[in-house]
Amino acid sequence: MTSVELIKRLHEHRMWSNRQLLNASEALTEAQLRQNFEIGQGSVRKTLLHMLAAEYVWLEALEGNETPLMPGDQFGLLPGNQQAEGAIQSLEELRLKWVELDRRWNAYLSDLTEPQLDEFVYKISTSSKKGNRSGTKRSDILLHVCTHAQYTTAQLVNMLKHLGRTSLPDSMLITMARQEIRQ
Repeated sequence: MTSVELIKRLHEHRMWSNRQLLNASEALTEAQLRQNFEIGQGSVRKTLLHMLAAEYVWLEALEGNETPLMPGDQFGLLPGNQQAEGAIQSLEELRLKWVELDRRWNAYLSDLTEPQLDEFVYKISTSSKKGNRSGTKRSDILLHVCTHAQYTTAQLVNMLKHLGRTSLPDSMLITMARQEIRQ
C-alpha cells in the first residue's frame, strides 16, 4: 500500500465513521442534542458541527484558500433564540452538507499524488494563534484531519453514552473493514 493509498483509506474510514455518528445522533431529542457537557465542543450538536467545519476548513486550505471559514459556521439558534444567518438548522441539513463535503474530499483525494504529500500548505490561523500564517506539509494535514476526527469521535461517543444511549456507534476501522468483507 502506498502512502497515498493509506491516506485515502484513513479518509474513507473518517467519512464512514461520521455517518455512524450521525445515524446514532438522529434518535436524540432536541434537548439531548443541546445538552451541555464538559467535553468536546460542549454538546452533541456543537461537536458534530465542529467536525464538519474542521473538515471543510482543512479541505479549503489544501485547495489553496489560506483564510478558510465555513459558511454558516453555526448550528441553530444564538442566545435568546435569535436565528444565526446561514446556520445549519437540523441534523438532516448537516447530513446533506456532509454528503457534499465528502464528495469534494473524494474528488480531492482521487487526484492526490505521492510528490504532493511533501508540499507545504499555508493557512492563517483563526484559533489559538489567530492571524499567524503557518506552513504544514500536505501529508501532515491529511493525517491531522483523520486523527482529529477520531479524537472528536471518542468525545461524541462518550456524550452519547452519558445520554443513556445503549447502542453506541462502533467507529473502529476494523469494523468498517469487516463489514466490507461481508458485503
